[in-house]
Amino acid sequence: MTLVDVKLDIRKLSEQQLIDWCESIGEKSFRGKQIYEWLWQKSATDFEQMTNVSKSLREALAEKFCFNLLRLDKKQISSDGTIKSRFTLVDGHAIESVLIPVTYKDRFTVCVSTQVGCSLTCSFCATGKMKRMRNLDAAEIYDQVVEVNKQSLEEFGKPLTNIVYMGMGEPLLNYQNTLKSIEHITSPKGLNWSPSRITVSTAGIAKMIRKLADDKVKFNLALSLHAANDKKRNEIMPINETNSLSVLMDAISYFHEHVKGKISYEYIAFKGYNDQREDARELVKLCTRFPVKVNIIEYNSIGDNTFEKSDPIDIDQFANILKKNDVMVTIRRSRGKDIDAACGQLANK
Repeated sequence: MTLVDVKLDIRKLSEQQLIDWCESIGEKSFRGKQIYEWLWQKSATDFEQMTNVSKSLREALAEKFCFNLLRLDKKQISSDGTIKSRFTLVDGHAIESVLIPVTYKDRFTVCVSTQVGCSLTCSFCATGKMKRMRNLDAAEIYDQVVEVNKQSLEEFGKPLTNIVYMGMGEPLLNYQNTLKSIEHITSPKGLNWSPSRITVSTAGIAKMIRKLADDKVKFNLALSLHAANDKKRNEIMPINETNSLSVLMDAISYFHEHVKGKISYEYIAFKGYNDQREDARELVKLCTRFPVKVNIIEYNSIGDNTFEKSDPIDIDQFANILKKNDVMVTIRRSRGKDIDAACGQLANK
C-alpha cells in the first residue's frame, strides 16, 4: 500500500475542516486558516513551504496528508507559440492543457480540461473518441491554471489573462468540481481572479445551464453549437437528441435573465455541411432572443475523413450574413494545429 493510498490529499478539506483538524490536535484555529491560505492563495505544493507554520505542525500535516499533484509529462511548442502540456495525474491517467498566447494583444489564455476523456462522442472531436475515465477534482483543475501560468511567465514574461474551460471533457457533467475550482480561482482566499475573465464551455446540458443560473455564477458561458438545426446537430452531437435546440435556447434565455453574463456560440465550420447561406440564416434565428457573440472556428482534422475544413470564402460569406443581421461575429483562426492542440484535437498524443 502506497502513501497515496493511506493519506488524504489535504486540498479535499474545506477551510472549516482544516480549522477543526488543527483544534483536534491542540493547535489554534487560526492555523487552519493559515494552511488554507497556503493551499489556495499561495499554491503551496509541499508542507515545508508553509514558513509561518511551526515545524511540529508541518510534520503533523505531512504524517496525515499529502498533495496529489499534476506531473508534467510532455510539453510541445507550436510554430505559432501555442504550448500544449500533457499532465500525468496521481493515478496514472493523463490530461492536456493548452496555453494560447496572443502576444500583440497581451492576452494569454489557458484552456483547461475537466475530465479524463469524454462521454459525449461528438463526431468532430478527438477527445470524444476516448472513453470518459473519470472526473477531475477541483485541485486538478486549479493546478492546470497554476502550472500553465508559470509557463506563461517563463515563456512570455506575462501572466495568464483568461481561462477557458474548453479542454478535455464536458464541464457541466463534472459540475461540482468545475464550480469548486472556479471558487478557488476567483475567491479572495484563492487566486482572486475576476470571474469575467473565465468562460465555461458546454456541449449543451440544458438542466445544468439552468442550475448555473440558479447558482448565480459570475463567469461567462459558451455553447458549442456547430449546427443551427436539430437534424444536423443530432448527427454530429448525440447530446442534442436529449437536449434539443429549443430546450437549449430556453435554458440559455433563463441563464441570461438570471445571470447577465456574456454568452457566446462556438461554431466550427465544416465544408459543405454547416457553412452555407441557409445555415447562416438558421443561425441568425438563434441569435435573436438574447445578446450573443458567434465565434466561427475553422475545423481541425482529427485523423479521419468525416469532415473537411470550410473554404475561407465560404466562411467570410457566412460571417457577412450574420453581420448584416446585427449578429456580433468573430472568425477565429486555429492555434497549435501542428501539435494537435487546436479546438477538438486534444487526445493525449
